[in-house]
Amino acid sequence: MVTKAEQEKTVYTYKVDFAHLKSEIQLLEKNDFTMMKAENDRLLGEVEKLRQKLREEITRSQANVRLDIHLEKGRIRDEASAQEIKIKETDTRIESEIAGLRTQMEAIKFQILQYMIGTITGAGALFLAYLRMLR
Repeated sequence: MVTKAEQEKTVYTYKVDFAHLKSEIQLLEKNDFTMMKAENDRLLGEVEKLRQKLREEITRSQANVRLDIHLEKGRIRDEASAQEIKIKETDTRIESEIAGLRTQMEAIKFQILQYMIGTITGAGALFLAYLRMLR
């Protein structure tokens, strides 16, 4: 079998190997942890850049929407003003047509009154002439 010295030598080499393996594992863990931390920091930086970019895009989009809304309001105001002017022009035309019709009606009333007076005067003259003839 194995002598005590060989067994102790083997146990010692195993212990040295385990210690060496343990230090390598710890070193790898530290390296992995450092690399993961560096990668995490880099990713956090990228995420923050993306957030900032997203905020800028949102702000730009909101500004564009506000501008579009203001432009649309202005266009609608201009259209409303144009429609208001057209309505006023139409009202003015209607009022002038009504005034013209009233003037024509007054002229026709005056002509009818002249014809009536002329007819009544003529009929009265004929009636008086008839009365004179009969007497």
